[in-house]
Amino acid sequence: MTFDPAYEPRPGLTHRDADWSGLRVLVVGLGISGFAAADALAERGATVTAVSRDVTDVITERATILDILGVDVRLGAEHVHEPPDDVELIITSPGVPPHDPLMLAAATRGLPVWGEVELAWRMRPLEGAAPWLTVTGTNGKTTTVNMLASILRASGLRATSAGNVGTPILEAVLHPEPYDVLAVELSSFQLHWQRSISAVASAVLNVAPDHLDWHGSYAEYLRAKGKIYDNTHLACVYNVADIQTEQLVMEAEVVEGCRAVGFTTGIPAPSMIGVVDDVLADRAFVEQRQRSAAELCTLDDLRGDAPSVAPHYLANALAAAALARAYGVGPLAVRDGLRAFRPDRHRIAEVATVRGVRWVNDSKATNTHAAAAALTSFDSVVWIAGGLLKGADVDSLVEEVASRLRGVVLIGADRARIAEALARHAPDVPVIDLPDTDTGVMDLVVTHAARLAHPGDVVLLAPAAASMDMFTNYGARGDAFEDAVRRHLEASGGDL
Repeated sequence: MTFDPAYEPRPGLTHRDADWSGLRVLVVGLGISGFAAADALAERGATVTAVSRDVTDVITERATILDILGVDVRLGAEHVHEPPDDVELIITSPGVPPHDPLMLAAATRGLPVWGEVELAWRMRPLEGAAPWLTVTGTNGKTTTVNMLASILRASGLRATSAGNVGTPILEAVLHPEPYDVLAVELSSFQLHWQRSISAVASAVLNVAPDHLDWHGSYAEYLRAKGKIYDNTHLACVYNVADIQTEQLVMEAEVVEGCRAVGFTTGIPAPSMIGVVDDVLADRAFVEQRQRSAAELCTLDDLRGDAPSVAPHYLANALAAAALARAYGVGPLAVRDGLRAFRPDRHRIAEVATVRGVRWVNDSKATNTHAAAAALTSFDSVVWIAGGLLKGADVDSLVEEVASRLRGVVLIGADRARIAEALARHAPDVPVIDLPDTDTGVMDLVVTHAARLAHPGDVVLLAPAAASMDMFTNYGARGDAFEDAVRRHLEASGGDL
């Protein structure tokens, strides 16, 4: 379902000081983004109705605050089927898909629908607004955008990561101490509803089927990802190893003069950033790029405390460097920012190494593409997998990594589909199927994984699936895994 991009609820709603007064707005969802949207609009005199299917203690508290601000708050599913008759604009939360009955009703009535990122873009000041450097991709978004923010700060700029990670985007835009530049992570959900963002530089890191239940098809998912390139000013950064990202650049409506800049873990051609020996080299933002390159940093600068640099981590660093260089950041700041950066928890995080077996938590691998990146980082793996597959096909993943598998422990609602793929492509690999859906199952997972592992193996939690069938989120799943590993270590007297 698409909406007429030319339709505006009122002329001139392109900055925070425009005339928002009296605009009748429906805000759908009272998560962090929905609450911030309702607050910002009410402050500017809009007539706001906020609805939420969920009724939790946190949402009830937010509803009380918004009620004091004059927002008409309606809690409970019965309020979220049809927009009120007088509504002129809908602001939707990322979790609401376009096929939701409320969104279909909005389309039938020709109502414009914005996501909170679109609203944030229009809440920037008329003069002196912080430029945006935007990042999307099936995997690696958070790491890349945090790397980028680290580089920007290393160059002396007041910068933060925002959007789908870090600071809520409206909070960043409306901060009383303005930022110089924002590193913005955008999900496919957020991009689906955006229509006017115009970034200085933008990047699609990679694309693979994900969230098909939300988008309805892979084509729609790709279309949403590609919208990040629309209206980009200086550089559209794409992944040389992923031809679909370059195709999205070619299809985008960019500002005249915008360049396509590739990143590659191999030797870069002109207009690319890549790797020569152990050096990250820039052949895109230097004079005489046909014959020369700028050294940005070395692999040792990226490695930190890890024994090596995983290929996907290197790719993320190259993309972050390309965006920073497009913004004019110098090579030394790129080096210093990447050297200072440390990845967030639950991303190929070392938990323990005992008697030659490494235990690694990559609970953030919530789809098959992310799981493949983790699994192909190691030669011999006891794989812990399973959860909610969100309509994804695991067959090609299992076929790709079958030769690396020492054993598999399966958990979660969709584990049978992984078991079927293993039977087809890795029939000789031992598989432990654990039907328990209690979060305490992690102790049993670790016990079985320890029995399967040999010295030199990696026991890897990379579920290839979402966590909500058993855990609050991927972080809670990763925490449960790490806690279970430590308990097993203590119970076994240090012998895993």
